Amino acid sequence: MAELTPRQIVAELDKYIVGQTAAKRAVAVAIRNRWRRQQLPPELRKDVTPKNIIMIGPTGVGKTEIARRLAQLVGAPFLKVEATKYTEVGYHGRDVESMIRDLTEVAVGMVRAEQRRLVETQAKERVTERLLDLLLPGGSEYDDEEEAGRRERARAKLRARLEAGELEERLVELHVEQKMVPVQIFSSLGMEQMDVDFQNMFEKILPRQAQQRQMTVHEARKVLLEQETDALIDKQVVMEKAVELTENQGIIFIDELDKICGPASTHGPDVSRQGVQRDLLPIVEGTTTQTRYGPVRSDHILFIAAGAFHLSKPSDLMPELQGRFPIRVELSDLKREDFLRILQEPKHSLVKQYVELMGTEGVELEFTSDGLEAIADIAFDVNRTTQNIGARRLHTVLERVVEEVSFEGPDLPSKHVRIDAAYVRNRLSDILKKEDLGRYIL
Repeated sequence: MAELTPRQIVAELDKYIVGQTAAKRAVAVAIRNRWRRQQLPPELRKDVTPKNIIMIGPTGVGKTEIARRLAQLVGAPFLKVEATKYTEVGYHGRDVESMIRDLTEVAVGMVRAEQRRLVETQAKERVTERLLDLLLPGGSEYDDEEEAGRRERARAKLRARLEAGELEERLVELHVEQKMVPVQIFSSLGMEQMDVDFQNMFEKILPRQAQQRQMTVHEARKVLLEQETDALIDKQVVMEKAVELTENQGIIFIDELDKICGPASTHGPDVSRQGVQRDLLPIVEGTTTQTRYGPVRSDHILFIAAGAFHLSKPSDLMPELQGRFPIRVELSDLKREDFLRILQEPKHSLVKQYVELMGTEGVELEFTSDGLEAIADIAFDVNRTTQNIGARRLHTVLERVVEEVSFEGPDLPSKHVRIDAAYVRNRLSDILKKEDLGRYIL
């Protein structure tokens, strides 16, 4: 993070997301402020809180993608949640605090993966020794010197063959422990911490089931590597680092925030919208949540909220909650030119994805410039005349364009397919009839 300036962060996001400069700048500054905070004296650092962000804009313009790519870029624990799946305490649904527990689980996975990389070399050496023990059972401590020397020479020859890959299909007997299936208790009642405690209790009380399995050396190597890696990793270190990572680097993206705006309804699923806001407030303000890895404070977790706000506006949120999202960014609707850029510019654009996918069948897809313009025109036109779903429209339009090639690809006599404007309009002739637009999900 120290190496990434706000300008560099925006440049990286530009590789994947077209336009929306204001939103990119806002998140880039928020991420840089985290690094700046770490450079402050400890007594000042604890009082510097993150400036949470609300992104306002229609669906499919890049709100979620900006947050997701940002988290990947800085290697931070990232969790995307839907505000509508949480309910007020006392109603059937998910407890708002569960987002902190879920984020901590993400951090644990990241730290564990990092620890695995650190011990990988040592674990592989231990796996080799265990495979040699399975292939050549050890001798007795009462063996004489000559017998011990013979065994050592035999083991050295076996090691050379093992490392050369000559014994991959040799069968060995391996002692394998069965993993315990997680137990879910009371989770639907907002008491998710209870099922964590019960799970830990069952793991300590119930004996681990194990069985002898016969498998090839190739298969055994994977099982042994998992066992040895777990044995080398210090679980306490993982827990401590995960909690620290969550508290200082965690990012929670709360989508559909506009769906919990407005006055409380007296019927239906909206009965707890105001309640969700009240429950969300302490989480965003900063509170301590109990997790299976220890208490986690949310004071310095960065919250990025998003919503279309068609039927409501940010000012409909509780004033206290509004104050916890001081930065508001409006994302613009996508224009025809944006659709064309989305097809061409991103590092892994949709066009590149389809070209590479069909390339696996030996089919060479060629998109001409007028073909791409036709796809952009049609996607923009369908968005304008029916439901506006932003860039996601390109997925459905492109899928319809290449549908026949995808199906016939392995059997095509000609392995070169040219997709120009005429080809596009021919494949999409049905949805170009304005009077029939309403009949299509596109």
